[in-house]
Amino acid sequence: MTDSNPALTSRMPDTYLILIGVALLAFAMTYLITPGSFGLVEQVQSNGEVRQLLDPDSFTPAPDGPQGLPLFAEGGKIGLLNLPFEGLVSGDKWGAAIGVFAFILITGGAFGVILATGAVHRGLLALIHRSRSLDILAVPVLFVAFSLGGAVFGMGEEVIPFVLIVVPVFLVMGYDSLTALLVTYVATQIGFACSWMNPFSVSVAQGIAQLPLMSGLGFRATLWVLFTALGTGFAVVYALRVKRDPQRSLTYHCDQQVKREKASASHTGLTVADWGVLLTLFSGIAWMVWGVTQRGYYLPEIASQFFTMGVVAAVIGCCGRLDGMTANGAVEAFRHGAAQLLPAALVVAFAKGIVLVLGGAGPGQPSVLNTLLHHASQSLSGLPEMVAACAMFLFQSVFNFFVTSGSGQAALTMPIMAPLSDLIGVSRQVAVLAFQLGDGFTNIIVPTSAALMGCLGAARVDWGVWIRFMAWPIAAIFLLSCAVMAVAVVIQF
Repeated sequence: MTDSNPALTSRMPDTYLILIGVALLAFAMTYLITPGSFGLVEQVQSNGEVRQLLDPDSFTPAPDGPQGLPLFAEGGKIGLLNLPFEGLVSGDKWGAAIGVFAFILITGGAFGVILATGAVHRGLLALIHRSRSLDILAVPVLFVAFSLGGAVFGMGEEVIPFVLIVVPVFLVMGYDSLTALLVTYVATQIGFACSWMNPFSVSVAQGIAQLPLMSGLGFRATLWVLFTALGTGFAVVYALRVKRDPQRSLTYHCDQQVKREKASASHTGLTVADWGVLLTLFSGIAWMVWGVTQRGYYLPEIASQFFTMGVVAAVIGCCGRLDGMTANGAVEAFRHGAAQLLPAALVVAFAKGIVLVLGGAGPGQPSVLNTLLHHASQSLSGLPEMVAACAMFLFQSVFNFFVTSGSGQAALTMPIMAPLSDLIGVSRQVAVLAFQLGDGFTNIIVPTSAALMGCLGAARVDWGVWIRFMAWPIAAIFLLSCAVMAVAVVIQF
């Protein structure tokens, strides 16, 4: 990722420096906090599935007290200096970190080929040339569409390829790359946070809390409309402000560089080969949406789908000599596209490594993370209902820094938060709502989110610049979320 303004570099620490600081803090905590573990119990779901759940009353601290990690570990164990490698190779192809790492690189390479043909840029220029109102409608239409994608099937890492498309489009329209991130990534996370049916978050949380799936639909759908409308309004106002004065954008310098790179593609009409690449892109996206919604496709299948799109686009580009593309040129475009997203992919490794330093996210193995979870839940008991509900939301927000996976966070926190809600006098729906809002909205800013860092890498926006841009909006979102939690308690949601 590249910074948009050299002057900001001296004021904002690099993303890697921030993550190293967090890693040092986690390393110090292993010497101060006794790790602990939870027992697991089996719960039979309504569909007959047997699920292993954390038993909140079974927390057991390690008898030896704080363990402390070594600086360097042998035999594949974790130490502070092992953090990048162990973080990178953790997980499997279905998720963090190695699966997300591979997904980011392959998708970036595929879109490098597609964009190198020039067909997408020429198609966008032709569309803008024919529709003067497109630039006015693009922001609200795309924001609502991506928010719906986050609400219905939990778009996360899947949005990274769309950022690669939308950024050059918006630059041509006179907007900036921050506007593109608002209507793509931020919109998906608003939809994710306010979803009434997301199978990766709310459905898992409701199942663990022993609530009917999709219960509370009306209230959550109302929240989706409210937050999506507010987000759309903010995106439109910001986009129009930047269009009037582009130099007010924090990413102005970087955006100008991107525009210069694309300047060679002018509006000269579309050839048959251009239409072939565009048809490949649209049909590939439709294939992906069908696969996600109908077949349950995830990272392995989606990455392979985009790779297929890249191969087909390369063949069409070479045969049609689009922008002088050759076989060697297509390979170089793939390599360049993957290289542009390599910094974001490495951040995924660092972020996962921090979780490993804290002992991992498994409830059954002793870890500092389990101890933090136990003490946080204990501190919430005895608080007034409205205060406790807001505290649950804030706790989930902080915890999301360490476990950004929606289903993973639900599996860890909901077995504790659901019975805790019974003790403090709020409904289990409120506990699920606190998890949703805390999980979804903090994904907009936490550097441990693979989806966020992938999108920032695709847009060439540094995390420090992003935080500066989103500081006030995210503060407003948090205040509104606390108000929503209070309303949920009052109406006995």
